[in-house]
Amino acid sequence: MARYAERKQVGEFTQTVISALALDVEVGTPIYLGESNRQHMQRSHPSDYKKYGKRLEQVLSTPDYVGKRQDGSVEFIKTFGKYIKIAVRITAGGDYYARTLYHVDDKAAQRLVKSGKWKPVRIS
Repeated sequence: MARYAERKQVGEFTQTVISALALDVEVGTPIYLGESNRQHMQRSHPSDYKKYGKRLEQVLSTPDYVGKRQDGSVEFIKTFGKYIKIAVRITAGGDYYARTLYHVDDKAAQRLVKSGKWKPVRIS
């Protein structure tokens, strides 16, 4: 039980996201942020984390785009002048964690949207 002491729920999967990506996840499945994940974001992408870390829950709850990678991770993207992406990964135990947060170059983001790898979503 102690391993969960350093995590907090920062989001959940909505029907809109599940449908857009044809995910095999139940509506309301929680997305957590663990202390090690927060430290990774802060260490690996310090300027993005400093500017957008406080908006992590907003990105997860009202993304502009979502995507699914071949490794099974789910991408939540919100535009704040820049495309800010949060990658969510599943653990061996079946829990979902926000693993990283960073901005994606505009040209790369537009290519991902145009190719259909990032799907536009509207969550009201």
